[in-house]
Amino acid sequence: MRLLRTIRLDPSDTFLFKRAAEPGEWAVSGAFAFAHADPTALDGKARAAFRAGFLGISSLGWSTLAHIVEATREDRVAAIEVLAARLLDRFGAPDLAIARSAAEEEVDFSASLCDRPTGVLVAVSRSYETGEIRETFRALQPGAGASPIRAIRYSEMADDEEAPQDHIDIVSLAKGERR
Repeated sequence: MRLLRTIRLDPSDTFLFKRAAEPGEWAVSGAFAFAHADPTALDGKARAAFRAGFLGISSLGWSTLAHIVEATREDRVAAIEVLAARLLDRFGAPDLAIARSAAEEEVDFSASLCDRPTGVLVAVSRSYETGEIRETFRALQPGAGASPIRAIRYSEMADDEEAPQDHIDIVSLAKGERR
């Protein structure tokens, strides 16, 4: 059996969402978190979570990506129990039996997204159309032989080596200003 876990490839989720999921949490789509919200009225970090977030069930934080992992029957049961408790405590489920049933549906739906090999990343794109929340999921798999692209590289300097004196103002560059 396969399930989704949150993953953090860089710190961007900590800036993008009000609460970022911890890496390695069991993940569900999380669309139910917006069931009583007006998606057209969301802004900022709430809008980002609506548009592209998986819900980490332990923290109720959001993750831009989830990855497919092998899971045991016990993992599935534990994920359902944690989510059921959150649905009861935080989302107003009327009782534990109903919360457990809803949690099972959410976890099973997430499992249905795991029809690719383990390690494949999954992204969600959510929209609000004709009064309904719609979700599209994409599998992100590196090509054969692909190596990671590094935007920043750190180099170690010897103690007696003088540091470069270049100063780059990234904010000004982003605004199109030259300094």
